Amino acid sequence: MKVLVIGAHGQIGQQLVHILQKSHSCEVIAGLRSVEQEKAYQEQGIATAFVDLTKPQKQLEQVMQMVDIVVFSAGSGGKTGADATMMIDLDGAVKAINAAEKTNIQRFIMVSSIKSDDRSFWSDHAPAVEPQSYYYAAKYYADQWLYHSSLDYTVLRPARLLNATATGKVKIAQHITEPASAITITRADVAEVIAEIIEKDKLHRKDFDLANGAVPIAQAISNFQ
Repeated sequence: MKVLVIGAHGQIGQQLVHILQKSHSCEVIAGLRSVEQEKAYQEQGIATAFVDLTKPQKQLEQVMQMVDIVVFSAGSGGKTGADATMMIDLDGAVKAINAAEKTNIQRFIMVSSIKSDDRSFWSDHAPAVEPQSYYYAAKYYADQWLYHSSLDYTVLRPARLLNATATGKVKIAQHITEPASAITITRADVAEVIAEIIEKDKLHRKDFDLANGAVPIAQAISNFQ
C-alpha cells in the first residue's frame, strides 16, 4: 500500500512519514515542495515526490499515479495572510481531492481543525477580517468538498496543537463538548492516530474531533467505529 503524505515537511507530516517508514504494511512517499526538502528526505532513504499546491492540478495527478492513500496535512502556516491560506488550505486541498478522484484513489485522509465544522464558532462572532476566520473558512469548505466527493474519506479535527512527546492516549468524538480553548493534542499523537487508521484500515467515511485524553489510541479508534 503506497501512502502519499502531502505536507510531509510540516510538523505533523514529518512525524507521520517517519512512523510509516517503519511500517511493514505500507510504503510512504513524502510530498514536498522544494528540492532541498526532497534531498533531506532522500538522504534518509525516504521516497519523495514534488508537490506544489499552487501549481496546476495535473502535477498532483501525475504524483498520485500508483498511490493508494493520500494524507493531506499541508497548511500555509500561521504567519501567512488570507491569500496563502485560501490558496493552500482551501484551493490546494480541493486540487488534491480532485486529483485523487481523477486517478481513482479511494482513500483520502484530511487533517482539519477543531471547530472548523461549526460555522457559528468562526463566522457568526469573529470579525471576518481576523486571520482565524480565513483559516476556519478554508478548512470548512475544503472538508465539505471532500464530503461531497466520491472518495472514501477520514477527516480529523485536532484540538490546539502542541509540540510535545506523544502520550499515546486520546479522546475521539463526533464533537468534543469542552471549549476549544481548553483542549489540546500533541502533533506526535495526531501522527500516531493517522498511522493507526492507515495500518489498521479503520474509520472509513468518518469525521471526528480529536484531543488528548485517557484512552489508548487503538482502543479509542475501535470505540468510535
